[in-house]
Amino acid sequence: MFKFIPLSKSKLTDKHWDDFIPLSDNGTLFHSRKFLSYHPKKRFKDASLVVLKKGTIFSLFPAAIIKRNGQKILSSHPGSSYGNFVYKSDLNLEDAFSIVEGVIDYAKKLKCDFVELTPTPLIYQSKYSNYLDFALIKNGFEYKKREISSVVQLDIPDGKLLSTFRATARTAIKRSMKLGVEIRECDEFENYYKILKKNLSLRHNVQPTHTLKELMRLKKLFPNDIRLWGAFNGKKLIAGVCNFSANPKVVLAFYISHLEKYQEFRAVNLLFYEIMTKYQKEGFKFLDFGIFTVDMDPNWGLARFKENFGARGIFRDTFRIKL
Repeated sequence: MFKFIPLSKSKLTDKHWDDFIPLSDNGTLFHSRKFLSYHPKKRFKDASLVVLKKGTIFSLFPAAIIKRNGQKILSSHPGSSYGNFVYKSDLNLEDAFSIVEGVIDYAKKLKCDFVELTPTPLIYQSKYSNYLDFALIKNGFEYKKREISSVVQLDIPDGKLLSTFRATARTAIKRSMKLGVEIRECDEFENYYKILKKNLSLRHNVQPTHTLKELMRLKKLFPNDIRLWGAFNGKKLIAGVCNFSANPKVVLAFYISHLEKYQEFRAVNLLFYEIMTKYQKEGFKFLDFGIFTVDMDPNWGLARFKENFGARGIFRDTFRIKL
């Protein structure tokens, strides 16, 4: 019933692939060929798969071959935050088993040692279902890790958003307003990136996932979906967040950054209140704050900060099977 064809051997163009994403139940910007194209061609060995049912696309599997500790792994695409199968909304339990079994067979033909998948979290689905998780477990996959991602529900009555915040966040927002902080969408990527690099270096001794050049390329590819929001003291950018509208339901806060010197202005608190209000009016149902665990080790301070805005944790799972 199903046909499994490597994208490289199919007749599908990148446009065919990308046209399916918005028609799927759980597709996001991160599954698109357009998004994945920002990576240099030699960075990953693409192994994406097309699943056909009765001659039409039923599911897509963005994937790449990676090597780790001498082992060959078929991985849902490592160039995106999450991946796994993108599928039609009429996926049933039998379909889920069929496509999982098909990917296992595909990996064996590629002589892989493991398959690793990071499914799109539940909130990105149009019709909530754990069929695929169940099919993965029943076919021998295990949890490699279960990270916690912070999620704020935006589908609440107008004017009620602030009441879902903790008192500390509400107080900080009022202080920020009193001090005259202004929030607006902007294109000050260079100034923002300088703040971001300094923050990550000081707090975590790491560099941003994207270079400034890559971030600017992504903005050019997705001008309406990747948006920079800034908090300003006069004309000076003192905090910012780059948001990715992953699909019509969920916006992902990708990078949060602020100038320590202006901490007393509580700009990040006002920034998120204004952003959430804006995206709520645009019809988004969730703000994904991103994970606050690394290899299942919680960052307690980050968890408390995000919970101040009414965030609650959902799983961002990674499954693994040894072949």
